[in-house]
Amino acid sequence: MINKRSIWFLTLFCLILVLSVYYVTMPSELLLTTNGDYTDSTAEVNKEVNVDVDESTILTSLRVESDQQMMNEIEQLQDILTSTESTLEEKNDAYEKIKSLNLNKGEEQQIEKQILDTYKLKSFVKVNGNQVRVVVLSKEHDSSLANNIMRTVQSNYDSEMYVSVKFQQ
Repeated sequence: MINKRSIWFLTLFCLILVLSVYYVTMPSELLLTTNGDYTDSTAEVNKEVNVDVDESTILTSLRVESDQQMMNEIEQLQDILTSTESTLEEKNDAYEKIKSLNLNKGEEQQIEKQILDTYKLKSFVKVNGNQVRVVVLSKEHDSSLANNIMRTVQSNYDSEMYVSVKFQQ
């Protein structure tokens, strides 16, 4: 059964997660600017800006998108949990879904760490049911490397998972 302490913990956890994602994705120029220097920054707006996409930017954007989807889903489930109109069965289902979302997030982080430790490659992992999607940052697009990554991911599960590996440069 869910009590008020659990609901407050989940609410505060979600708030902290959203704020930390916001802080990480916030441009560093906002953190470094001083309050008295607004005229120089407005004069530079008309200059051409070259944007280089860094390897970690792709992974960061995938993680932020995934976290945002997870937060929206958790928020909807928390609305069900806190609603007085929801039945006990709906509340239990919502709680179980929140629990499974948190377990999936833990599995994803574990697999990312395993790929980093084993192959020295940064990656993004998304687990959805029996499907695992892996995006790897690598210049070499080797089928044997992809096969090894698939085997490494499959070794974490007892049942057969459908693993897909995509390489990004």
